[in-house]
Amino acid sequence: MRVGAIQSSYIPWRGYFDFISSVDTFVVYDDVQYSKGSWRNRNRLKMPAGPRWITVPVRAHLGQAVDEVEIGQAGAAWQDLHRRQIEASLGEAPYYRDALALWLDAAGTGERYLSRLNVRLIRAVNEYLGIRTPLAFSRELDLRGNRTERLLSMLQQLGATEYLSGPSASAYLDVDLLNRNGIRVRYKQYDYRPYPQRWGGFEGAVSVLDLVANTGPAARDYLPTLTPDTVVGEA
Repeated sequence: MRVGAIQSSYIPWRGYFDFISSVDTFVVYDDVQYSKGSWRNRNRLKMPAGPRWITVPVRAHLGQAVDEVEIGQAGAAWQDLHRRQIEASLGEAPYYRDALALWLDAAGTGERYLSRLNVRLIRAVNEYLGIRTPLAFSRELDLRGNRTERLLSMLQQLGATEYLSGPSASAYLDVDLLNRNGIRVRYKQYDYRPYPQRWGGFEGAVSVLDLVANTGPAARDYLPTLTPDTVVGEA
């Protein structure tokens, strides 16, 4: 039973969805502190002059959890701006209408909270890509302790035997603690082949909408990483 956990992000890149596809249960880890300038409320689109940020306005204060952060503009002002930005980036792509429909189905619902908007978008993209991994939510679990202790509690409650992590977590993750409790650790490797894309050299660090708009039903074929996970320690 392999479990992975990441904070929700706004229309995240394809690596996020490869990660979800690589586990048996994916935990939306949104009961942790919100960080300004992160991927939680923004992502990038490729424009003629290079990548540009697309950002959801939020109202957030110090110490607030990701799933408590509210979207900061009433009405459709930010949605109108984002639709124009998406069209400017992807309007000439062969499957633009697929990408726009995914975004509209979630962004047009009037969600009040950022995390709920993100999860709607993630679910919509999962369905399009044929990803059936069930989602769980850290807020609904009884998690206590420091970083790795919280993770251990989460993994034990979900019956995990393996934990999939992003490679950056190696700076703080207590692998020995997880191993001693019967959980093997794997680090995801993000290494992807390019796909057809407009405007110069390939840019991979952009929203998954770029992949969908440019490849359509073939998007799933571009999803898996080329490099296997790194296994650290033994359970």
